[in-house]
Amino acid sequence: MDQGELYLGIDFGTTGVRATIVDAAETVVADARRPLPDPTLIAGRPTQDPRLWWSTFEQVIGDLDKSLRDRKLAIRDIDALAIDGTSGTMLLSDSHLNPVTPALMYNSGNFQTEAVDIEKHAPPGSITLGENSGLARLLHLQSLDETNEAHFCMHQADWIAARLMNKGGYSDENNVLKLGYDLEGETWPAWFEQCGVKTKLLPRVHRVGRKMGSAESPTARELGFSSATKVIAGTTDSNAAFLAAGARHNGEGVTSLGTTLAIKLISDRPVQSVDHGIYSHRIGDLWLAGGASNSGGAALLKYFDVRELETLSKAMDPERDTELDYYPLPKTGERFPVNDPDLEPLESPRPKDDRLFLQALLEGIARIEARGYALLQELGAPALSRIYTSGGGAKNAVWTRMRSRICNVPVTEARNVNPAFGSALLAKGNIPSL
Repeated sequence: MDQGELYLGIDFGTTGVRATIVDAAETVVADARRPLPDPTLIAGRPTQDPRLWWSTFEQVIGDLDKSLRDRKLAIRDIDALAIDGTSGTMLLSDSHLNPVTPALMYNSGNFQTEAVDIEKHAPPGSITLGENSGLARLLHLQSLDETNEAHFCMHQADWIAARLMNKGGYSDENNVLKLGYDLEGETWPAWFEQCGVKTKLLPRVHRVGRKMGSAESPTARELGFSSATKVIAGTTDSNAAFLAAGARHNGEGVTSLGTTLAIKLISDRPVQSVDHGIYSHRIGDLWLAGGASNSGGAALLKYFDVRELETLSKAMDPERDTELDYYPLPKTGERFPVNDPDLEPLESPRPKDDRLFLQALLEGIARIEARGYALLQELGAPALSRIYTSGGGAKNAVWTRMRSRICNVPVTEARNVNPAFGSALLAKGNIPSL
């Protein structure tokens, strides 16, 4: 197998680093995963040492190299790579790409002082508003750079790519979205400087899937990469998971049925609603519009354990509706498709038959899913044509048939649930299209 037929996807999650190599037919050739230490708290905020990311990444590449050698292949045979990371995790580095701050994790927040400064200048409805925003995180990172050594603001995926390319100051449109980058204008907002942003730190932004550079650094050479290996602008971990699922065309959606219910839909135009937490990522010439409900698996586990869910589901008739109109929630409060922090779960009247009760709960979550896709359409997205499903709920065949009936479209299990596989497809150039 000659160089040019292997594509590497790297996924940086909260708990580990995973990498997947696919060939020209998109068949998995090698796969490796290593855990990351738990984030540590600094002033009550989750942080990680970026150097741990790199050392874990080196271990993963070493594992891949061993797998490739068994097939008479090598890391140098990889034509292109793409990296995804947790959305909003970022650090500041010096000009030599050495961290000058810890990495503040995507779920670090309570940046109250910074939020006040942003609110003075940001336009109404800006994604940068709030004490947990990405821009507030950047302003706090700047305050940690007491010696003024910072040269680059980089997200998790940016920093790994920079070390491979031996150059910093680059990012992709998906990672910078929550930082406040203007996707339609393809520029950083002019008001950033007024609220204290050191604009020299901001990266040049590439479209997802475009070449940013090559793996030309001495460190990349030590890992076995060829200087001809292309480094492709990556994405966030959730978008990589979307790509892995198999959706590729306008109107196709992906539903993640885990603890909560999250949906994303491919749209030919951006869809936004601050009130419902809806925003759109651009990949290629299309957009991924989505939102997340508090409903999902956690609402079911209030009443049934996993074994009961499996046993009772098998006894259901998914084509026959219970006519019980439930809105299952794990606790008070909803964000999408209904934005109401005081919304109470509606899970009564409860029938005596547990099978019937569970079916009504499953139907209720399916109606929330259908309502979510309908809301996206009301806001300008195309009509839903197909759903790919990931998460634990994807394994419930009865629920899948029920959801297909309620959403009135085909529902199939995701092609793959591994974000690293999605990034490998991105490296290969397999992105959504009209």
